[in-house]
Amino acid sequence: MENDIELVNSEKYELDIMQRPQILANCQEINKVVEEVPPQVPLLLLLPPPPPPPPPPPPKFSVRSTTAGLVQRAPQVVEFYHSLMKRDSRKESSNGGICEASNVGNVRSNMIGEIENRSSHLLAIKADVETQGEFVNSLIREVNSAAYQNIEDVVAFVKWLDDELGFLVDERAVLKHFDWPEKKADTLREAAFGFSDLKKLESEVSYYKDDPRVPCDLALKKMVALSERMERTVYNLLRTRESLMRNCKEFQIPSDWLLDNGIISKIKLGSVKLAKKCMKRVATIIQSKAATLEKDPALDYMLLQGVRFAFRIHQFAGGFDAETMHAFEELRNLAHLLNKK
Repeated sequence: MENDIELVNSEKYELDIMQRPQILANCQEINKVVEEVPPQVPLLLLLPPPPPPPPPPPPKFSVRSTTAGLVQRAPQVVEFYHSLMKRDSRKESSNGGICEASNVGNVRSNMIGEIENRSSHLLAIKADVETQGEFVNSLIREVNSAAYQNIEDVVAFVKWLDDELGFLVDERAVLKHFDWPEKKADTLREAAFGFSDLKKLESEVSYYKDDPRVPCDLALKKMVALSERMERTVYNLLRTRESLMRNCKEFQIPSDWLLDNGIISKIKLGSVKLAKKCMKRVATIIQSKAATLEKDPALDYMLLQGVRFAFRIHQFAGGFDAETMHAFEELRNLAHLLNKK
């Protein structure tokens, strides 16, 4: 009887493999049969138990039970990994190195450290919220009442405010628990930082010194880098100037420094002086080497660099003054001399 059941099961298995389309076509009938089984009877009990297989040899792979049945564990991979790790550890020991803990242990300890640091940080924020309330409220009153006629006073106030807020463990995290005038404080900062950046740039451009001991190509690169930073700073400010002036007007913050006739005009005038220094440096080099009979391509390139820089500054500043125009004419005359060779 058991042999008959074995034969039937074997035939069913072969039929399932060879005639799978037919089985799929009869899914509806199978579902009906399943529905007729009482819910209290497990389906596995209705199937005949498979015969016990003969004792197999030690398997190379052990199948891991999953829904797809495609994942297999390979013990030899684990063994090979551990053997390599042991060999690497022995190499480090023989070379006088110290065997470190496993990467997993390091990652775990790092995660624990981050969690502890995060927890300590949150506790410190909570402590500031609970204990620094009066201090923060006093700063709120200072910001709300701030009204100045001079932008320099705004710079000083923002510096003082940032120094005071530096006592908090996390400014943003603490202040969000209070009625902090964020828009006004941000506008004060934007105005103060914007003016300070322009002031520093204006001083750097206006008092730029061309060191004749520096080679001409390096001197030109330095001037070009300064002009690029100058243009970028001014253009970025002009792009946001309208909204900044509107916010400054709302919170009684000086905004005349943002006008074209303010510090921006001083920067443009300084850039014109920079162009004059550049053209004079190029002219000096050309004059010192123009006496040679042979034409030097390096002089043509240097001339091109000087003229290109002068044109860029001309477009940025909107023109040249008399002295810079004279330097340009001198450079152009030297260009005519080079072309005659």
